[in-house]
Amino acid sequence: MDAAARRRLHAWYRRHRRDLPWRRTKDPYAIWVSEIMLQQTRVAAVIPYYERFLERFPDARTLARARLDTVLAHWSGLGYYRRARMMHAASKQLARDGFPQGAQALRSLPGIGPYTAAAVASIAFGEHAAVVDGNVERVLCRVFGRRAKGAWVRRAAEGFLEGARGPGDHNQAVMELGATVCTPIAPDCPRCPLSSVCAGAKDPRRYPKPPARLRSRRVRIGVLLARRGGSVFLDRQSPGGFWDLPKASSGRVLATVSHHILDRRYEIVVRAGEARGPGRWFTPRALKRLPLATAARKCLSQVGISVRTRP
Repeated sequence: MDAAARRRLHAWYRRHRRDLPWRRTKDPYAIWVSEIMLQQTRVAAVIPYYERFLERFPDARTLARARLDTVLAHWSGLGYYRRARMMHAASKQLARDGFPQGAQALRSLPGIGPYTAAAVASIAFGEHAAVVDGNVERVLCRVFGRRAKGAWVRRAAEGFLEGARGPGDHNQAVMELGATVCTPIAPDCPRCPLSSVCAGAKDPRRYPKPPARLRSRRVRIGVLLARRGGSVFLDRQSPGGFWDLPKASSGRVLATVSHHILDRRYEIVVRAGEARGPGRWFTPRALKRLPLATAARKCLSQVGISVRTRP
């Protein structure tokens, strides 16, 4: 792609980019938080978590001083909780040493890989580091008419970035194009600023080759809802883990909840019963500040128990 194509993309981005909260700052901490949250998670789901998280943990020192349980409670419901644990570990290094100002140095932090390092370095520090995520791969595969992904994608991303005066905006422009126009299904080619140079414009859904679909497995489990006044009985599978509803095989059925994790489709039967085994009682107030498993959060919400984390 030539410089003219890059200019068209940048002009399109300035006119059509979404107004997202992390695009209103150059603070590397806030950008880092957003990039970690956005991994495998929809933008619409991330926005309220991002805003509450920054209100509670406005900088790395505040995050480093917080208990892991408190951090997990504010992450609860967002999924992929390893991200929160890695962020908490990384914050201790950031609080001690400050924010590394380069993609290579950023990769020394727990939980930061090539994509996140390049995104933070380019957006916060203006480094010419090309990002490669699913959106970028799809855009480049279509533009170059390539079905297979691979090392060439990174070379193409770096070549397209070369000469860009604002590397952060350029990276975000390519990702924004993939997220809003060059979508996996029903891409809007007439709106695309790169359509004139796109080899896949006539048949965009051909590129890239779709991944093999995972066969879905159904799993049926039962959980216990024991109540004492307004309190709920929960247990914990491991120290530092999430609180969950205990397993149950009998009792009056209160609700049935669907929950998906990768290729598994869980059907969770919530049953009423008496508390038994190790565990603790939690008041409604305590529930709102608890690191709670996502499935348990769904089950409690289904039976009318509010579990939204307080900021």
